[in-house]
Amino acid sequence: MNPVAAPDDDIIRASEIGQYTYCARAWWLRSVQGATPSNTAALARGRQAHDRHGRTVAGAGRQRRLSLVLVVLALLLALAAILLLLSGGLL
Repeated sequence: MNPVAAPDDDIIRASEIGQYTYCARAWWLRSVQGATPSNTAALARGRQAHDRHGRTVAGAGRQRRLSLVLVVLALLLALAAILLLLSGGLL
C-alpha cells in the first residue's frame, strides 16, 4: 500500500466541505450517521423553487447589463447631438 495515498474514508471532498459549511448538523447526520432525508418530495419542490429563483436572478442580471448599455448609448447620442448643434451641423 502506498503510504502517501489515504484510504477513501480519509478523503474530504469539496462537496462535503460545502455541505458542512452550509449545515454542519446535516453533514454529520448524512456522513457520520448515514441518515437519509425522509421528505424527498419537499426537497424536490425546494430544489425546483431554487432553480426558478436562480433563473429569475440571472435574468435580472442580464436586464441590468442591457440597461447599462442602453444608458451609455443614449449618453453617446446626446453628446453627438450636442456637438452637432454646437458646430452648426443641424441648422
